Amino acid sequence: MTDAPSTEPSGLLGAAAIRRLAAELDIRPTKQWGQNFVVDANTVRRIVRLAGVGEDDVAVEVGPGLGSLTLALLPEVSRVVAVEVDPALAGRLPATVAEFAPDLTGRLDVVHADALTVTTLPATPTALVANLPYNVSVPVLLRFLELFPSIERVLVMVQLEVAERLCAAPGSKVYGVPSVKAAWYGRARLVGTVGRSVFWPAPNVDSGLVEIVRHDTPRGDDEMRRTVFRVVDAAFAQRRKTLRAALSGLAGGGPAAEAALVAADIDPRTRGEQLDVDAFIRLAAHLRPHL
Repeated sequence: MTDAPSTEPSGLLGAAAIRRLAAELDIRPTKQWGQNFVVDANTVRRIVRLAGVGEDDVAVEVGPGLGSLTLALLPEVSRVVAVEVDPALAGRLPATVAEFAPDLTGRLDVVHADALTVTTLPATPTALVANLPYNVSVPVLLRFLELFPSIERVLVMVQLEVAERLCAAPGSKVYGVPSVKAAWYGRARLVGTVGRSVFWPAPNVDSGLVEIVRHDTPRGDDEMRRTVFRVVDAAFAQRRKTLRAALSGLAGGGPAAEAALVAADIDPRTRGEQLDVDAFIRLAAHLRPHL
């Protein structure tokens, strides 16, 4: 893939159209909302292709911005639900779709809301496909996987460092809370990288494309998930500590933490970064009486 902005294919936004729309709205991308607009049509087409969505899918897109990815998604799915916090961008998106893809306007729903507070959507999503705002990418991803179990597949663009954490395996230096929590919901893979020059403004970091395919069978109910996530948070709160020490506060003391670890067939001297999600599930089951 080339990082240079492409010419503007039919129905998609190129660099010139992005800047025109931004000028019309007097918009300057803000760090507050983690805005970096994609100005390369090849990149959004690549995201849609990797997402593997089809005509039966309802794709939820968080942070559609000026509509680059939205316009690439609309021809491929039955519906796009675009969640946008910026009122100017949320208000302009339907007109942008009407201008560039007039036959597809009926497939778009725009939700003007903060993705971290939204609780319902106008259609049931089957896929999350988004260039996520970098400053809230992990919380948004985990929230949508929690709230909408109908989401079977995820393809998101995030900061490369975050992508590597989400997809890391136990024992890796970057394995941590996001890695375990993503694994609770599905199998995460880094399926590509994206250079800085496809964005406006260009960020200071490269980006990664993360695919998550949800497990066919849930690992547990909501109560179990909350318990497991509490254990995960405690295990990684101080990475240098053994699990016996890290979990003593949660368990009500070192002896109780050690007993739970031994019962879960885990060496109490182990550290959190050595456990996979299944081990955390076993451990949480034994710690549950203490929580």
